[in-house]
Amino acid sequence: MTTERIGPPAVAGEREMLRAFLDYHRATLALKTDGLSDEDLRRRSMPPSTLSLLGLVRHMAEVERAWFRRVINGEDIPLVWSDQGDFQVAYDTRTATRAEAFAAWRTEVEHARRIEREAASLDVTAYAAKWEEDVSLRMVMLHLIHEYARHNGHADFLREAIDGTVGA
Repeated sequence: MTTERIGPPAVAGEREMLRAFLDYHRATLALKTDGLSDEDLRRRSMPPSTLSLLGLVRHMAEVERAWFRRVINGEDIPLVWSDQGDFQVAYDTRTATRAEAFAAWRTEVEHARRIEREAASLDVTAYAAKWEEDVSLRMVMLHLIHEYARHNGHADFLREAIDGTVGA
């Protein structure tokens, strides 16, 4: 499966620009996993770290769910892999598969897109218990862009260690 990644526009309104950059970074994470087996995706970076490409996909499913569904939408639901709020649980990929990780991630991305589209504006706010303050949808989108960008850097190194693929 080949991932399509569309670069963000150079000129656009604020909301369109945020959407485009977030989708660009989402596609980048998927691109870093193209053509790899479950075993490759479970390969850890270096002991004692448990970081793997599959763990990053699972982690980002948790992040999408936490910020868009639990915070902005106020849904009273557990995280995908941990109801304790421990994102590190997502990194335990000993028996994880591409199919289950990407199904969960794509589901959460679609929920996030729907929640963002239905929001009246980027100024919509909700209480983030972890931060003990209200946050805006704008801040959540910027935070997710930051989170993806940081982890896509990790994905670059992980992919290069697996098969030498660099760039993109």
